[in-house]
Amino acid sequence: MSLVQQYILEGEHQTQDFKFSIEDQKKIARTIAAFANTDGGRLLIGVKDNGKIAGCNPEEEFHMMVGAAELYVQPPVILESKVHQEGHKLVLEVNVPKGEQRNYKAQDEEGKFRLYFRHNDHTLRANKIVARVWRHHEIKVVKPAKLEDEALQLIRFLSQEPLTLSKMYRSSGLSMKKIDYWLPLFIAWDLVTYEINDHSFYYKAV
Repeated sequence: MSLVQQYILEGEHQTQDFKFSIEDQKKIARTIAAFANTDGGRLLIGVKDNGKIAGCNPEEEFHMMVGAAELYVQPPVILESKVHQEGHKLVLEVNVPKGEQRNYKAQDEEGKFRLYFRHNDHTLRANKIVARVWRHHEIKVVKPAKLEDEALQLIRFLSQEPLTLSKMYRSSGLSMKKIDYWLPLFIAWDLVTYEINDHSFYYKAV
């Protein structure tokens, strides 16, 4: 079994994506930024979503990838590539390195540069809470010995059930400003965790 066939057996996951071809540089730029912000990743171009090898023109596809990484990702990402031959077909493997910091942005549908990350086999946009958690991890914000009453109130509220940010705003009794301040800190300090369901973020006290 070839290396490409071994990769295909893994299916798409957090560090691997299949692409039949690259037609939209802005869209693939989001995947590139997401890989760089998470664990790095590998794109197999010339492979359909179902794992069937369709083949591609590696030179053209890599040109599209490099253009996406240089024009539509900030800061630009340097890609590595190799070409695999499967019978009479060629598959391009493009590797995206994990960034030293989670600061890679790509254009959204409106042309604004946003942070993206990988979750399982999906590329998702980081909301403001996740983006702030990343910043707290980078600067290593120290947990105080004692939390103020409003902070403890939010933790108690989050201990009941997983909640979306909008429900916290509506039902916690705390201001949006306070929630936006404390929630990323709680996640960075491992007091609160989040899960993603249908592209929605749910938060719960540990």
